[in-house]
Amino acid sequence: MYLEEKTLSETYHFKGRIINLRVDDVELSDGHKSIREVVEHPGGVCVAALTPDGKLPFVRQFRYPYKEIVTELPAGKLEKGEDPLEAVKRELAEEVGAQGINWRSMGKLYPSPGYCGEIIYLFACDINISGESHPDDGEFLEVEYMSLDDAVKLVMENKIPDSKTQTLILKLWAEKFLK
Repeated sequence: MYLEEKTLSETYHFKGRIINLRVDDVELSDGHKSIREVVEHPGGVCVAALTPDGKLPFVRQFRYPYKEIVTELPAGKLEKGEDPLEAVKRELAEEVGAQGINWRSMGKLYPSPGYCGEIIYLFACDINISGESHPDDGEFLEVEYMSLDDAVKLVMENKIPDSKTQTLILKLWAEKFLK
């Protein structure tokens, strides 16, 4: 079965600072017509950075869409044309005040593929230098450290609902058993 859809037209309804919203007319694989609502997003990065004593830094920050404080691994938005590895290094330094070594890709994540084109690039590293965080203007966060096992427990108890953080924690934890 042929699954691809053909874009017939794209109409932008909103162009913002971070996201754009467009509505596309499409032709389905069976020849019928339909529409697709698409949120364009530049993408993001997320990092699981282990300290020498085996702890991971997390940031707690207020997330407006949910009206709650969310615990997440250090993460951020890609700037236009920015290399994901350079972006994740920048975010780790800004949010945690750390520099990493032994960087490795942990894959990518499509957070909401039904309507959003965002891709989050996942990384892991070891922290070799720690200092003070220096978040962006208007960004307020607290840094806390916990072991990987404690983080897995919080994910399984649904106390860390953020998808990129859940995925990266569980991938890092699973590596121990796949070697």
